[in-house]
Amino acid sequence: MRIPPSIRRQSRREVVVDLLLWMLLCAFVAAAGPDPLRDPAAFGMVTGPRLALASAVVLVGRRRPLVALVLLLPLGPWRFSEGFATVDLSWLLPRTGVKILPLVAASPFIMGYAYLTGRREGAAWPPVAAFGLITVVGVAVVLAAGGDIALWVSMVTGLVGTYLIPYLIGLVRRLVIRQRGQARLSAEAQARLRERARIARDMHDSLGHDLALIAVRAAGLELAPGLDPAQARAAGELREAAGDATERLRQIIGLLREDSDAAPLEPVNEDVTELVRRARDSGMTIDLDVAAGPAPALAGAVVQEGLTNAAKHAPGAAVRISVGPRRVSVRNGPARGRPVARRGGMGLAGLAERARLAGGTLTAGAVDGGYELVVELP
Repeated sequence: MRIPPSIRRQSRREVVVDLLLWMLLCAFVAAAGPDPLRDPAAFGMVTGPRLALASAVVLVGRRRPLVALVLLLPLGPWRFSEGFATVDLSWLLPRTGVKILPLVAASPFIMGYAYLTGRREGAAWPPVAAFGLITVVGVAVVLAAGGDIALWVSMVTGLVGTYLIPYLIGLVRRLVIRQRGQARLSAEAQARLRERARIARDMHDSLGHDLALIAVRAAGLELAPGLDPAQARAAGELREAAGDATERLRQIIGLLREDSDAAPLEPVNEDVTELVRRARDSGMTIDLDVAAGPAPALAGAVVQEGLTNAAKHAPGAAVRISVGPRRVSVRNGPARGRPVARRGGMGLAGLAERARLAGGTLTAGAVDGGYELVVELP
């Protein structure tokens, strides 16, 4: 026989826990009923149905706590002889001893299922309907007992303390867990954006730099003496292809970095001398001045960006690089050839953000017909 999902247990642990809960609830219910030794008939008539009800409650309560809460209505706090507290309201009521939050044997279990209802019930109308039914039962009990105002006070405090407050605690707990889940998803999304920004940065800094050097080599080859027209034309086509590839790379990076420009980026730490060596091998004229002391972490990124921009936008220009502990500058003279790429500015924007995160500043602009990039760090 197939077990319905509403009462199916997923593990042996759930079976053991629910069995212990059933035994405990049955013990509480039996203790609150007639003595089976003195009055077996009354025990069978009163406690027997209650035990069957307790069994049904435990059976469905794990998956449907709201159903269990409704099933426990006959065992609710409708006896006002015992309460959490007894107060003197003689200034308001004819009676001095008024029970606040009446307690019965099943009260702890009712509170538990009310809490689980708040934790697990997603829709709003089932709890509202159930609490409406519970309120109707409470009103009927008070009216049947004479409608004394002290009974109303006991009933209202019983409903609030036994049903409403545990439900609200469970509801708040569910909302807090949901908010934490949303915060975790947001953090994961931010991590993905940072990874996209890192990939875009690496593509721009590495591939863009290499493409610029290829274009510089092609430009030098195009102007080299001794080439026939076909070879010169092929070198020119290579230079233009490198420029087009650089532009397409800029567009692709724009898509990768969309909505992720504000993500912190790690600086590139490629050795400055290696960058200069590769650029010189491609035909660039570079003067390198490295001051005593440790170079800043951003030195490699600044030099790479400056050399890439000089190669793309000022081919043939002499470049002067100065690296100090707190200042890195790359300055090129006027261009002597045709630029191999259009201006993008994306690399400078990313470098400016890295400088800001490091507590420094970036300045870039035209100087004496050329261009200078300077990053100053604290």
